[in-house]
Amino acid sequence: VTRPRFVAALFCAVGSYALMSFVMTGAPLAMVGCGLSTDDATLGISWHVMAMFAPSFFTGSLIYRFGAERIVATGLVLLVGCAVVALSGLALWQFWTALILLGLGWNFGFIGATAMVADSYRPSEKGKVQGFHDFVLFGSVAFASLMSGAVYNAWGWEMLNWVIFPVTVLCFVALGVLKMTSARPTSA
Repeated sequence: VTRPRFVAALFCAVGSYALMSFVMTGAPLAMVGCGLSTDDATLGISWHVMAMFAPSFFTGSLIYRFGAERIVATGLVLLVGCAVVALSGLALWQFWTALILLGLGWNFGFIGATAMVADSYRPSEKGKVQGFHDFVLFGSVAFASLMSGAVYNAWGWEMLNWVIFPVTVLCFVALGVLKMTSARPTSA
């Protein structure tokens, strides 16, 4: 768990999954709060879920072709796109587009990061490393989901989306550090 690849993968997995849970949980509250119908909110979440899972038919092939780090970075860019669209206004199309980008960003970010995790340990370490990863990941996701309502109630929809920027920056930093540490020549 101290290897740079695992640390970067954990940052990116937690970042992409927690952000998805954080924004997705608050989106229906914001939509209804802005005067849109519950049917509109339901349909938006339906498109979001489709965007989360439909790309999975080819995400593995993309990881194999381009590498997990690039797919994670693409997911992070899509998450930033979600925030930009969500912050641009409160029209129905902006909510729906943001939710679709959020789902796509989660798919590439999370699946790419879990592929990195699977490459970061020896077979004998599998149980402990995966257990640690899942404990940190799902604890963070539960906390993000819980905090979504509190943040929305205190600061509104805009703040939910502003949170995306610092979290994705931390994930990009983790990927950058990984790239720098793996590019260093090893001494004999």
